[in-house]
Amino acid sequence: MTGNGVYDGTIEARKKVLVSCCKQWYVRKEIHWKQMSRSRHAKDMDKNTRYFHNLESARRRNNRIDALVINGRLIRNQARIKIAIREFYKDLYHQERSPVVGFRDGLVNRINEEESAALERMPIMEEIREAVWDCESSKAPGNDGYNMNFI
Repeated sequence: MTGNGVYDGTIEARKKVLVSCCKQWYVRKEIHWKQMSRSRHAKDMDKNTRYFHNLESARRRNNRIDALVINGRLIRNQARIKIAIREFYKDLYHQERSPVVGFRDGLVNRINEEESAALERMPIMEEIREAVWDCESSKAPGNDGYNMNFI
């Protein structure tokens, strides 16, 4: 209301703008602290703040393995869990020695003269046409990006 008793709504508009600014400030503050918790800069700050302590405690609780079932047995001992996980990945990524195999051990056959000539001859138009028509229409055969539908 103004001095003459007429309502103009400026006070309510100012309140709405102020509330909107406060909401934006709180969101920015929350984003800032979330980013700070993940940055390297946070490692140089005070590590005993309650905020960072709570974040680390929650991360530790989420990443902890309390129990593990291995071969039907429930294991709760942390040392045994670590050993079991280490052994699992050792077995998973273990590389066995492969026997040394040469080309003359029967794995690779030599091709004869007729097959050699067939590989070296120029394709006929019918073979080219058949190969092009068999291409998937959404794939691009070259690096220009034009797919077979365009061609």
